[in-house]
Amino acid sequence: MDLKIEDVAKLLNVSATTIRRWLQDGKIPAYRLNHQYRFSKAEIEDWVLSHRLSTGQTSPYNAQAKGDKSVKEAHLSGGSQQFSLYRALNRGGVLTRVSKPNKEEAIRYATGQIAKNLSLDSEALTELLLDRERTQATSLGNGIGIPHTRDFFLKNNQDSVSLVLLDKPIEYGALDRKPVHSMFFLFASDNKKHLHLLAKIAHLSSLRATLELLEKHPTKEEFLKYVKDWESNIQPVAE
Repeated sequence: MDLKIEDVAKLLNVSATTIRRWLQDGKIPAYRLNHQYRFSKAEIEDWVLSHRLSTGQTSPYNAQAKGDKSVKEAHLSGGSQQFSLYRALNRGGVLTRVSKPNKEEAIRYATGQIAKNLSLDSEALTELLLDRERTQATSLGNGIGIPHTRDFFLKNNQDSVSLVLLDKPIEYGALDRKPVHSMFFLFASDNKKHLHLLAKIAHLSSLRATLELLEKHPTKEEFLKYVKDWESNIQPVAE
């Protein structure tokens, strides 16, 4: 799927000006087609995953970075889907105190619970998720995993994000080598919504307040309130 500058700006919650600045600085992958920039959905997805860094580290995609106007703008801009993550989490729910010894067993167990809610085949969904993990570990760093697939989409136009809180952190193959204690299972209804929610989760997971809350194993109601408050403070960005 080819994306234009305006598409990527909307999906990542930044202005088109910020995307152009990132392009000039070589901070985001793109290619030229008929003298215009185009973006690969798969490359942007990998870019979002790889630009998750520990809080306090500088990155074009880290809301905690200082001195970069584009980063601050990325954190503050909301776009037209302001409560999209809240709605997806409300549908997906929260599983707490999940105790599994490794990533595969955690994904198998959680997918079994999630598939029931989504009326999907648990085994088929599990294999899709594990295949994705074999290709590249879906970690955002800071102890956050985000199991998802590249090409599977829900058919009812309703996105779903399920938060799974592990009783004990597990080895995940993360680039920062930190074990994962929280997993966001992401299932969207189309490519653009998938990238939009992936970007929002990456933003949210870079915040120290989010990490501190996740360590307390919040209930669904507690975490939904936190996400709703966070999204309510996101303002549309000017071009």
